[in-house]
Parts: sequence; C-alpha cells; structure tokens
Amino acid sequence: MTERRSAEFLLDRLLYRDGLMLVINKPADLPVHAGPGGGDNLENYFDALRFGLPRLPALAHRLDRDTSGCLVLGRHPKALRKLGKLFSDGRVEKTYWAICKGAPARPSGRIEAPLKKQARGKGWRVVIAEDGQVAATTYRTLAQKDGLSFIEAKPKTGRTHQIRVHLASIGAPILGDPQYGDLTAAERAGPMMLHARRVIIPISKNKEPVLIEAPAPEKMAQWLEPLGYTS
Repeated sequence: MTERRSAEFLLDRLLYRDGLMLVINKPADLPVHAGPGGGDNLENYFDALRFGLPRLPALAHRLDRDTSGCLVLGRHPKALRKLGKLFSDGRVEKTYWAICKGAPARPSGRIEAPLKKQARGKGWRVVIAEDGQVAATTYRTLAQKDGLSFIEAKPKTGRTHQIRVHLASIGAPILGDPQYGDLTAAERAGPMMLHARRVIIPISKNKEPVLIEAPAPEKMAQWLEPLGYTS
C-alpha cells in the first residue's frame, strides 16, 4: 500500500501559476482522481493549491496514472471552461517523451489509427479498430542505442492510452507499459517511461502562449543519460 503523502507535497511540484491556471509536475505513481476502488489520488491534495481562492482548483485534462509530467488545473469555473475549450479544440500543444524498446521503421512520421476501448476480463484495454474514434499522433526519434529509442510524441487528439497504443503499433512499445506491446515481464516492471514533457497553452488573446516544461523523473533521467540527453 502506497504511503500517504504530506498535505503540501504538490507545492514542490508546482511548475506554473497565474490567475487562471496552475501546472504541476504529476508523479508517475498516482492517479489524478479516485477510481471505483477509491485510494489515494491527486485531488486529495488540491486544497494546498488554493492560494487564497475560495474554490479548489480542478483538472483541465487527464493523464494516466503511470504517466508523469505537465498536468493543467483551472483555478475557477470560468478558467476551467476556457481551458476545456482549448483542449477540446486541439489548441493546446502537448509534447511527450517516451523511452521505448526497439525503434520505429521510420524515424519520424504521423500515426493515424482509430482507437476504442475493448473489454478484457474484469477490465479493459484500448485497441486499434476501424470503428474506433479518430486518433492521430506525430513522432520523431531523438536517439537510439542498445536496442532502445528515445521518442518525442505529440498527440493531435486526446484519446485514452493513445501514445502507448500508437507507439506499440509501430514496433516501439514504451518500457514499463503494463498492457501494450511486445515486452518481457522484466521490461514491463518498474515505472512506465512516458512523460508529459511540455504544454503550450494560448490562454490569452493578447499575450504569447504560455510554455511550461516538466523535468523528467529521476528514473527516466537515468535512461536518458546513456542516450545523450539530460532532463
């Protein structure tokens, strides 16, 4: 059982703050909200992020439990509506880093493969299917070494598990992914190497878009160094 964090632990993970939104560096081992079985989640700690406002901030979008990095919160209902429209209209540019087994045949490109949820035992997984929702991801391979690749991916749509399924479909499953791709048990063990590196948010009509980057978590940084990158 995961030990409960301190009430203020998100303050150390705050990347950006203004009157409309906050951006935090989400840890990879915590869901953003409670699931059917309950348990600890990020929303339990939002009280520390009021900064004088009467309401708690709220999620403007979602990240998978096992994904780290930039997570955007709206500070009040009007801000949430504005952010929600920016995300739904595809105007927020999102960049992810992934460390993958193998490498795609093409070092860069665009993946267009519709996705849908499929029941699996007591749970579900996402599969590529003709009757699924439209999903598109662009990617480029930044480095390769010793059978691994470091890939930058930009989802153009916001489907559940999109990057994980798309990269696995081109022969580059993400290390640590518990569900997708041809990985051994050892390669699935440990944290998933998928990180929401950057968001660019055109929050104001009269100002330049806000760009926020989240440093890679320590365990991902350990993989990046041999590939010639720092977080």
